[in-house]
Amino acid sequence: MVIDVKAIGVSFVDVLMTRGLYQVRPELPFVPGVEIAGIVRSAPESALVRAGDRCAAHVPQGGFAETVVADPSLVFPLPDELSFEQGAAYAMNYQTVHFGLVRRGRLKAGEHVLVHGAGGGVGTAAIQVAKGLGAVVTAVVDSQATMSVAESAGADRVVAADDDWCGAVRSWYPRGVDITVDPVGGDYFLDSIRLLRREGRHLVIGFAAGGIPEIAVNRLLLKNIDLIGVYWGGFIAEDVSVAAESALALADLAKRGQVRPVVGGTYPLSEAAKALLSIEERTAHGKIVLTTGHGGLDDGRGA
Repeated sequence: MVIDVKAIGVSFVDVLMTRGLYQVRPELPFVPGVEIAGIVRSAPESALVRAGDRCAAHVPQGGFAETVVADPSLVFPLPDELSFEQGAAYAMNYQTVHFGLVRRGRLKAGEHVLVHGAGGGVGTAAIQVAKGLGAVVTAVVDSQATMSVAESAGADRVVAADDDWCGAVRSWYPRGVDITVDPVGGDYFLDSIRLLRREGRHLVIGFAAGGIPEIAVNRLLLKNIDLIGVYWGGFIAEDVSVAAESALALADLAKRGQVRPVVGGTYPLSEAAKALLSIEERTAHGKIVLTTGHGGLDDGRGA
């Protein structure tokens, strides 16, 4: 399938790939970029979209481009409620957290979800999807400066990491939380495990803090808790059907106003290096997006 790209999501995955630190190491030279939004130029009959449709897509690499060839099974209709800029966050971040919360985390309405890195692209997606599924959400952000980002995403409570976040969460929920969403790792990990209630689930999504933590597994035994890996990209390589299922559920959440990707900043495609640095240096808030020369992004549909 061929897509004329309007907007490109920039992610921590892209940063790791450019540093040779991701679990997938493309042969050099390569073009980064794993999530895009645009207009379908051509599509096979079996695809969910047709030529001329607005779409969001996941590609294994090569998204930093004006035209992209994508696997039809990983190209989804872009809901009318979302702009192309928002769509650039839709095909991977939202798929990942929906897969993590529903398929891997077994989230039930009314449960309490704690989200780390809640000022970033994955974190804001996790807040919105969890809220859309009926959860109570507490967000942990890097600093007080990013608290408003998590609040705008819909979190019920927000705390800054430098304000004794662990003590605050424990005071709010003395019995603990049901699920922790962790794209950060590092020093947050062990405190998150301590905050889980009986049969709680800790979702390991990434290691933005840089360190890969370790745990004495007796903690899992004593509290009857689950430590769960969430690698959406690896899972769809074996069973791509989960992507279409999540796309339908996310489209419904978008129509109900519960999914609205938070775009933190846009750069022209020519400034891709600056966009990557903003994520690597952890100055980015919300989803960072690149824009291309394929016309304007304001199509009147996104909120």
